[in-house]
Amino acid sequence: MSNDNKIERLKEYVQGVLNNEDGKALYEKYREDVETVTPRECFEVFYSMLNKGYTPREILKILDKVINVFYNALVSYHWERPKENSFLDILMKENKALEERLGEIRRIIVDKKVKEKREEIHRILKSLEEFNEHYLKKENILFPYMEKKMKIFNGLSIMWSLHDEARETLKNTLALFEKDEFSMKEFNVQIGRLFFAMLGIAKKENLILFPAAMEVFDDSVWEDMNRQSAEYGFPFIERPPIDEMENIEIHGFEGTKFKTETGELTFEQIMLVFNALPVDLTFVDENNKVRFFTKPKDRTFPRSPAAIGRDVRNCHPAESVHVVNKIVDAFRDGSRDSATFWIDFKGRKLLIQYFALRNSKGEYKGVLEVTQDITEIKKIEGEKRLLQWE
Repeated sequence: MSNDNKIERLKEYVQGVLNNEDGKALYEKYREDVETVTPRECFEVFYSMLNKGYTPREILKILDKVINVFYNALVSYHWERPKENSFLDILMKENKALEERLGEIRRIIVDKKVKEKREEIHRILKSLEEFNEHYLKKENILFPYMEKKMKIFNGLSIMWSLHDEARETLKNTLALFEKDEFSMKEFNVQIGRLFFAMLGIAKKENLILFPAAMEVFDDSVWEDMNRQSAEYGFPFIERPPIDEMENIEIHGFEGTKFKTETGELTFEQIMLVFNALPVDLTFVDENNKVRFFTKPKDRTFPRSPAAIGRDVRNCHPAESVHVVNKIVDAFRDGSRDSATFWIDFKGRKLLIQYFALRNSKGEYKGVLEVTQDITEIKKIEGEKRLLQWE
């Protein structure tokens, strides 16, 4: 049987699961394919479901059921493990540390000492917020590289939705400890959901994501990812030895100047000006590709060089992509020139604005995203003039 035929049969199997057909009958019909499925074939199958119009949320409803059926084939799949302290090795170490931390909570539950050790459990749960750095490194570094390597990896939007579910589940679990009365029943339900969400992601990484990624990148690419990860956190493990991005030679317009009727700047001055602005800037071109972003001292949302060339729709959770499309379409047809939003984020008030960019002929040339922390600005009253500066 050819590989193409196998992929088509695996697609038929997953479609049958989506259609809620009899699981046992489906398994018997596609047994040979199911028992030999590979990580990359999983990506092909789920990517095809997205192309059929299924949303990541719809696929998530049957994802674990399918992966459980695929489990024996995936767990026995032989793949080359990453080198020590490479980007992928670090992610795997973080997963192991996460499992150990969740194991601490599990032991307390098994010993039936939840109420006695409520504060300790809350402390451990609070520390799990650090694990968001693990998800951010995947979303902003690993995912873009994989998407640019092969179209099938655009299916990673499904895993991004899993990240968001884990974040929301952790938030809801922590909220239980802020209530006046502590309910064991609520705790048992919510902690089960948290274990299922966070450990489920780690399982999918080890069975599907990491083996597939190891097959498509060489050492130089992993080194690039490692350097880009230097500005992120490394939850629950000792910071590994990583060369900072600043040590990489930057190629620009050295020896030349950018000249306009309003003045001239060297390449170094342009970057100093951009990065000194009290806002985060991201430029997306007319083809919806991320082309440039600034790196101010305190950037609000993480952004990595891996994002350059990435489709802007892949830079947002699947649930908000339809809004991004509406904004871009409105900018493109000229019905709107800007869009403004504001959110509460980590105790700060953020203003997020999108501006349509047009040339002198009025032709659409892209979008400028501007994010600004306006927490302190909102507190301003009266005046403070230049002569009052100290």
